[in-house]
Amino acid sequence: MSRLLPDKISKILFIVTAILMSVNLYVIFAVTPMVPEQHWAQKIFYVHVPIAWTGFLSYFIVMLAGIIFLVKKDSKWDRVGLAAAELGTMFVVLVLITGPIWATPIWGKPWIWEPRLTTTLILFLTYVGYFMLRKFGGHAERVARLAAVLGILAFINVPLIFYSVKLWTPQFQLHPQVEMNQQPDGILFPFLFSMFIFTLLYILMMRIRIQILNFKHKLLTEENV
Repeated sequence: MSRLLPDKISKILFIVTAILMSVNLYVIFAVTPMVPEQHWAQKIFYVHVPIAWTGFLSYFIVMLAGIIFLVKKDSKWDRVGLAAAELGTMFVVLVLITGPIWATPIWGKPWIWEPRLTTTLILFLTYVGYFMLRKFGGHAERVARLAAVLGILAFINVPLIFYSVKLWTPQFQLHPQVEMNQQPDGILFPFLFSMFIFTLLYILMMRIRIQILNFKHKLLTEENV
């Protein structure tokens, strides 16, 4: 624990996040109302959407870190971008797993090639290419620049995913077009609470991953001296 959480802030954040996540799971399964048309499948909504939010937030940080890296040429921002890309892709993988779990009882099949699912898959595949570039791109400085550019361009797909249910007419997509502010308090407040907890979890994971990457960078620098 002390190696993964070397500073006091990370330790406090870990304890708070663990407690609140336990409360969040209890609220989801024991407190939130059951939606008659969806039954238990609707419960995954409180996890699926916050996971998607944290994934897209992470890709926004990839874009932001890429811009700062290209301007300042500071490798610290390259490591921030890499950490955010890793976590963002992990969360998007979870989106692509939890989505079909919800879709199977609701749509009768786990996957339909509708706009939001397709654009999300394209985003995931873009980051598969991002990590292949990181692994096989050659010279480290050139790879860092190319990865920054790719991370910036890849973010264009995020607003497209978000607005896909409005850009395409209903006959081309099956995602529900529900405004959260129209939901009853019994659904809205647990949803917002879950969004907050997953954001807190993401912040903790980013702190840990950046610390690990900084430590590896320090070791490599010392070896090359």
